[in-house]
Order: sequence, then C-alpha cells, then structure tokens
Amino acid sequence: MADTNSGRDGRGASDTGGTGASEALPGPGPDMAAERCAGGKPRGRRVAAASLVALAALATGCEPGTAAGAQDVPPVRATQAAAPTPSPFLTAPAPTTEDAEPSTAPPPSPSASTAAPAPTTARPAPEPSTAPPPRVLMRTGSESERVRELQARLRQIGHFGRNPTGYYGSVTADAVRSFQAKRRLPVTGSTDAVTWQRLLAMTRVPTSAELDPPTERPVAAPDERCLKGRVLCISKKSRTLAWMNDGKVVSAMDVRFGSEYTPTREGVFEVFWKSRDHVSTLYDTPMPYALFFSGGQAVHYSADFAANGYGGASHGCVNVRDKKKVAALFDQVKNGDKVVVSW
Repeated sequence: MADTNSGRDGRGASDTGGTGASEALPGPGPDMAAERCAGGKPRGRRVAAASLVALAALATGCEPGTAAGAQDVPPVRATQAAAPTPSPFLTAPAPTTEDAEPSTAPPPSPSASTAAPAPTTARPAPEPSTAPPPRVLMRTGSESERVRELQARLRQIGHFGRNPTGYYGSVTADAVRSFQAKRRLPVTGSTDAVTWQRLLAMTRVPTSAELDPPTERPVAAPDERCLKGRVLCISKKSRTLAWMNDGKVVSAMDVRFGSEYTPTREGVFEVFWKSRDHVSTLYDTPMPYALFFSGGQAVHYSADFAANGYGGASHGCVNVRDKKKVAALFDQVKNGDKVVVSW
C-alpha cells in the first residue's frame, strides 16, 4: 500500500520531480489500467501511445459503436472539446428504386375519413331523343283533296261535325286536336304521319257522297225565277246556292252572306265579270273564283268561311266554303248567266 504522505510510489519515485509523459495525460489510459489490474508496471512509450490514440479519437469526433442490445448511452466527450459533428455515415442511405424490395405488407385499409362516398340513388337525366319528329302532312292553311279526306274520316268517328271543304282551318285543327288527345298522341292540331296512320287504321275509305255532300243544309225549293235558263239560285233562308239549268239542279253548295251593316243585295242580276284569282282592292282580301253580279258583290271562295263556318260574315259577297265546287262552278258559269238572290 502506497504511503499517501510520502509523495512517492512503491519504488520511491517522486510524482512531482520530473516532466514525464504521464503528467500531460488526463488520466491513466486503458492499457495502463489493464496492466495495473494484471499487476504489471506501465511503460512510458506504451502509455504515451495509448494517450495519443485517445486524444486523436476525441479530436476527430469519432464515437464508439453501440453493442448489440445495448441501451442508448451518451458518448464520451473530452473536456473543453467542441461538440462533435455527426458523421454522415451513421444514417443509412435510403434505398433507391432499383435496390428497394417490394413490400409484402397489405395495403392500409381506408379510414373513415377517406372512405368512398355512398352511391346516390338519383338517376342521370335521360338523353334527348335523336329521332326526328314525325313528318307533318297537313296543317292550318293546307288545302287539298287529302284535307277533304281527313275531314271525312274525322266525321266518320265524330270529331268533325261539318261537310268536308278541303280547307284546313281552325275547325279542322280543333278536330285533329280532339282526335290526338283521345288517342294519347302529341296534341299539336297538325296532322303528322303518325296521326294520319292512326286515323286510317280506325276509319274506312270515304264514299263520294261523304267527300262531296250536296250541302250541309237541305237545298230550299227554288224560287220560280230560277226555273228557266242557266241560273245561280241563291237562298238566304236555307243558306245554299244551287246551280240550275232549266229547273234542274246541277250542283249545290253552302254559302254565307254579308252582315247587317254590309248586307248582300237581293234581286235578279247577271254575271258581268269573272276573275279567277281576284283580290279585293277595298279590303285587300283574296276572292278566288269570283263571279261578280252587283257592283263589288260576287260569288267567290272564302278561306275564312272554310275555316270558321258561319261564325263570320262577308262584306256583302256570297261566300262559298267548298273550293272544289266553286272552282267547277267558275268554269261552267258564263258572263250573262242569271243570278237570283232571295229569302
């Protein structure tokens, strides 16, 4: 046991008497400690070398590795040494795409916040149909034999209450709307291909009497002035016109007259002017197949009469609503033929 008061070690050497390498070291190195534990004596060179190695390690900031399974231990730092800079080699570099192995872990299940929205029950709006609408065959303003057949067929099933005229007016349009509504077709008032085919399937071919009835009203007994010669015999009472030849009725047709403010004149007259495509200069109104008999008054076709019936009146002329009949009459009547207008 060393004498703590003598200042010497076991061999009597003084600790303060020289400038040995051990005085420059902060403490015994690991080799010296090992030698002392083994009972040996430290040598100066080995101690100095070990001390230099320790100093070099502290100066370069190197840290001892951690044994497998060891707990985290703070690194040994030298007194008055700067904080060591972490080595970039302590953290393993992230693997590149080529080096990375595919993960075998299952994909994470979606959380409640990222769950797919529940499907809605709303149905998408139907796309508009690209099919073209049915072709319109007849509409308001049309005038033809097919219109006459349309009217006769509508009359067969109770949708048209008048004699066919061949003119497509408001009365015919209303009859077509009634037919379309009852059959759950688009209610347009125009006769398209679908409406026409449905009507054909429900009716028969009209007879000549259905297509060209004499008149809507019975022809009145002729005035005695109508019994001789070629006469246009016109009755305000029956509202009919009879084209007569020596007391025989050649053809008959419905007519209407002027209002109380523009009455049709009564008496015996003669046809003095025929104008096939006449237009009134006073009223700017078409007067086809006009047979003038008294001033500006004439027998002529009236589209308004064909369309609206007896709901209107003329400005004094004798209106005919059957264009086919008045056209035939125009071709037969000559200037000078008699005209009789009576009650």
